[in-house]
Amino acid sequence: MHINKYLNIKQKRFWAGILLVQFFLFYFLSKSETAINFFYRLFELKKYLHQILFSKIPFSVGDQIYILIVFFLVILIFKLFQKEKRQKAAIFLLLFLNVFYFIYQIFWGMLYFQKPLTVKLSNKDITQQSAKLLCLKYLKLCIEDRELVAENKQGVFEIADIKKVQSAILMGQSSLPKRFTNKNVSLINDFKPSVFKSAMSFTGILGYYNPFTAEAQYNSDLPATFLPFTIAHESAHQLGFARENEANFIGYLIGKNSPDKALKYSTDLFVLKSLLAYIKISDNGFRKKIIMNFSQKMESDRQNDLTFIKNHQSFLVAIFDITNNLFLKSNQQEGNITYSYFTEMLIEYELQQH
Repeated sequence: MHINKYLNIKQKRFWAGILLVQFFLFYFLSKSETAINFFYRLFELKKYLHQILFSKIPFSVGDQIYILIVFFLVILIFKLFQKEKRQKAAIFLLLFLNVFYFIYQIFWGMLYFQKPLTVKLSNKDITQQSAKLLCLKYLKLCIEDRELVAENKQGVFEIADIKKVQSAILMGQSSLPKRFTNKNVSLINDFKPSVFKSAMSFTGILGYYNPFTAEAQYNSDLPATFLPFTIAHESAHQLGFARENEANFIGYLIGKNSPDKALKYSTDLFVLKSLLAYIKISDNGFRKKIIMNFSQKMESDRQNDLTFIKNHQSFLVAIFDITNNLFLKSNQQEGNITYSYFTEMLIEYELQQH
């Protein structure tokens, strides 16, 4: 009995030590450009193989894996409270954490340390006047876009064919400016609605990329205004852009000139909303004036979006914001504020086009 207890303690210390070694190992590897390039090449290989494999399965394999993981963890946690099973459960938990962390880092985590896209921009001075001029530009574009898309009987924007939008996103990947990316484009449709869509609606999660299967999940219950750009954003993660602000920027480049009207409208509207949020801090009056100049059809979409958000308010949104903030900071991103970096990248890029 005492021998078994001693062996269990040694095993726990061993796996806890291995986990600590992993933390330090990947930290030091994150400082090496050679190591980052190696993990990126590994990602490219894994991405292509996983997309070929999992795209043929009609449901999200990644979601099923997460369900099994949660089920497994619940059982382990339950056993931790049983005296006779506590030691073995603790060992299995540490072993699981080691395997999960290792796979996550080699499949995805190290991609956060790639050179940022901001180094490919000229670092022009960004002024509020520049942001306001872009607001006016994108307000005009959104009004024009809105006249060209489908709507339901309530006069709210709807997407007639989501597969068509997804195909347009894949084609948009092929025409991304070479100055920003030389990443391989697979043209494999591996976008899938998440089985967790109801929970996602109450947490504010629009979509997510599964690093273990390379699938891009999205909340199919979202209003149509959010949906195309959300999928474009997740497609940027599939390409290998790990940072959230960069995925937004690549999503913007994919959708801004798309021949698909639904994708273009959703992208231009996301840009307009981002600019308005950026300006709100210094000049909320200007923001209100822009919103007052929405076309009647745009206003119908806006009210539909607000109704969706109001109907899905919950304490889970705050919890997700906190956990997401911690996750971003742990991956070399400045917490939730990183989303505003997209707007600054957008303004710099737009200024360079003139």
